[in-house]
Amino acid sequence: MAKIEIDPQRCKGCGFCVNFCPKRLISLDSNFNDKGYHPAVFTDQEKCTGCAICALVCPEVAITVYK
Repeated sequence: MAKIEIDPQRCKGCGFCVNFCPKRLISLDSNFNDKGYHPAVFTDQEKCTGCAICALVCPEVAITVYK
């Protein structure tokens, strides 16, 4: 089973990972991080395939994928 971690302090809320996740398992948090952005949050570990598209499109390198 795959696992992803999103560093909320590095994330600037661009939404690329949200738009590119084929399973739609990432959304933007309603809370702010320390820099004033709405960081991405991962919603369901069980459904993640570990494709790593989210990590590849993240311009801030805020996402790590473990397989």
